[in-house]
Amino acid sequence: MTKTRIITALLALVSFTSAQAQQDPQYTNYMYNTININPAYAGSRGALSIFGLHRSQWVGLEGAPTTNSFSVNTPIADSKVGLGVSFINDALGVMDENTLSVDFSYTLDLNNRGSKLSFGLKGSANLLNVAYSDLNKYNPNDPQIFNDVQNEFTPNIGAGIYWHTDKSYVGFSVPSFLESTRYDNNIQSTMQQKMHYYLMGGHVFEINPMLKFKPAFLLKAVEGAPLQADITGNFLISEKFTIGGAYRWDAAWSALVGFQVTDGMFIGYSYDSDVKALRNYNNGSHEIFV
Repeated sequence: MTKTRIITALLALVSFTSAQAQQDPQYTNYMYNTININPAYAGSRGALSIFGLHRSQWVGLEGAPTTNSFSVNTPIADSKVGLGVSFINDALGVMDENTLSVDFSYTLDLNNRGSKLSFGLKGSANLLNVAYSDLNKYNPNDPQIFNDVQNEFTPNIGAGIYWHTDKSYVGFSVPSFLESTRYDNNIQSTMQQKMHYYLMGGHVFEINPMLKFKPAFLLKAVEGAPLQADITGNFLISEKFTIGGAYRWDAAWSALVGFQVTDGMFIGYSYDSDVKALRNYNNGSHEIFV
C-alpha cells in the first residue's frame, strides 16, 4: 500500500472518529465568520450582513474535509435586537452533516464612547448522515460492521457574549450546550456531540492614515481534543487591500489576502500549509469567502 493510500485510509478512520466525537467545522477566516461561532455577533455591524464561505481542507486526498457556510444577520430597525440565520454543510469521508441555526442578540450601550455588550442565543437543527457502507469492508460478514446513519436529527441551543467598540472586540461562546448521544440501528455505533468553548478577540491599530494592523486570536476547547489556538495578523492598506498571515498552534501556517470590491462587498482567500508530516501528502487547504 502506497503512502497516499495509507493517508486516505486514515481519513476514513478520521471520519469514523469524527462521527463518534464530532468537532465543529474549522475556519481560518474566523474573524469574518463570527456569526457561526458566536450568536451575540448578530446585528453588531449595524447593517444587513450576508456571508458565504467555502473551505477545502487537505486538497488532493480523497475524503478530505470540505465546508460550505452561508449566513445572514441584521439589526432590527432602531432596536437593540439583532437576528441571524446560518446554514453549514460539513463533509468528511463518509460523514455528511447539515446544520441550520437561528441567532438572537440583545445589545447594551455601556458608555457614550461606542462601547457595547451583546448577549446572544442560538437555536440549531442538525441532520447527520454517515455512509459506513461506502467504506471498504475486508470482511462484510463481520457482525461488528456498523449500519449507515441516515438523517439523524438533533436539536441544540447555544449562547454567547460579545463586547465590541469601533476598534476592539472580545467574545466568548458555547454554540451547542446539549451533549447529545446518537445511535443508528446498531447499538454498537455511537455518535457523541460535545460542547465547544470559543474565546476570540481582536483590535485595529492605525499605523498611519494609509495602513492599519489588525491582529486577532481564537481559542477553541472541547473535551477529548487538544486546545486549538489561532493567531492572525492582517494589514489593511488604503482601506482596500488586506494581506496577512496566521498560525494554528502545532497544526498549520496560513497566508491571507482580501480586497474591498465595493463599500459593501469584500472578497477574501486563505491558504493553509500543514506543519506536520501530513503536508507531504496533500496540496494544502483553501478557503474563499464573500
